[in-house]
Amino acid sequence: MMPASPLLPAGLPPVDPQSAAHSQLVENHLLECLTASPQGRLSFEEWMAQALYAPGLGYYAAGNTKFGADLPTGDFTTAPEMTPLFGQVLARQVAQILKMTGTNTVLEFGAGTGALAASLIPALQELGIDIRYQILEVSADLSARQAERLAPWAQSVEWLDTLPDAFEGCVVANEVLDAMPVTLFRWNEAGHLMELGVQARPEGSPPFEWEEQPANADLRSVIENRMPALPGYRSEVNLQAEAWVRQLGGWLKNGAALLIDYGFPQREYYHPQRLTGTLMCHFRHHSHDQPLVLAGIQDITAHVDFTAMADAALEGGLDVLGYTNQARFLLNAGLPSLLQAAMTGPQTSNMPAQLSAVQKLVSEAEMGELFKVLAVGRGVEPPLLGFIQGDRRGAL
Repeated sequence: MMPASPLLPAGLPPVDPQSAAHSQLVENHLLECLTASPQGRLSFEEWMAQALYAPGLGYYAAGNTKFGADLPTGDFTTAPEMTPLFGQVLARQVAQILKMTGTNTVLEFGAGTGALAASLIPALQELGIDIRYQILEVSADLSARQAERLAPWAQSVEWLDTLPDAFEGCVVANEVLDAMPVTLFRWNEAGHLMELGVQARPEGSPPFEWEEQPANADLRSVIENRMPALPGYRSEVNLQAEAWVRQLGGWLKNGAALLIDYGFPQREYYHPQRLTGTLMCHFRHHSHDQPLVLAGIQDITAHVDFTAMADAALEGGLDVLGYTNQARFLLNAGLPSLLQAAMTGPQTSNMPAQLSAVQKLVSEAEMGELFKVLAVGRGVEPPLLGFIQGDRRGAL
């Protein structure tokens, strides 16, 4: 069966008037996109791209992104916002890569509120690196928030509008791949591969509903090489993220990229028991699986197929330098010693909160196992610090 028509999930907090008004603007924009489409439909990849990134309207492009567990309007919390120890540990791995390449440049994609940069920059400076920190951000609102937060290090930070033609140093992408638009598919009851799209709903609210059509030859080729036909099975594939990683090989001339996100190797991603895929939405710290509602005011994400990302890196001419879970990466890179120093340092009043955050970062029941770290690059020889023990490249 196709997914049911979307309804606002039960249990979500109320939508404030300002957010509701903005969502109406985004809905109108999406309806205009559907009207302009020759078939009166959008692929879900196109729909998700508009809902998240339409200039001045999309969730990530219009200042509607909500970060932070302590904010009443927050949608989600990232590791750098939970504790500066995350960035301080990551700095040790970044420093090793910079020293290997003889460079001092870091390029962060999707820097959010600037929390990761605010801990990485001073940590790298303490390690003796005269850091040059670049940020590529799609949201003008977030760029302004980053500039305010990073004002103490303004001389070290610059914002880019486009990808560099050539780059040497360390690339950091924390929870970036999961927010790239995905293609949705399902195997119908006859075992035929179908692609899910979106069309206008004749009446009612929300104004969108699912639509499907036979997958084209390119999509069939990709999916049939990754999983068997399983009637009734629905999932997604992130072709944009794969293209982004493949493109890294064109401009990352010397250095490494650290890709940190939640996900699985391919055999787990398309496990027969994962019948409805991994697509999830986040609104005010509530998670649900209805992406066609709350347009423009909720996050839409999918887990990362790390096998596909590693394959894309190889296709782009890069080396796969390491792959492990977040817990092992942080422990390898020096979390215990940094935590001990924090516990015995002058500022210990917030240690209970710090310890709680660290527990979430490394616990298998929290982020420690679900989140993975993939390192790819050129001109860098493993082993990298974060993968000295527990490297899982053989499981990709």
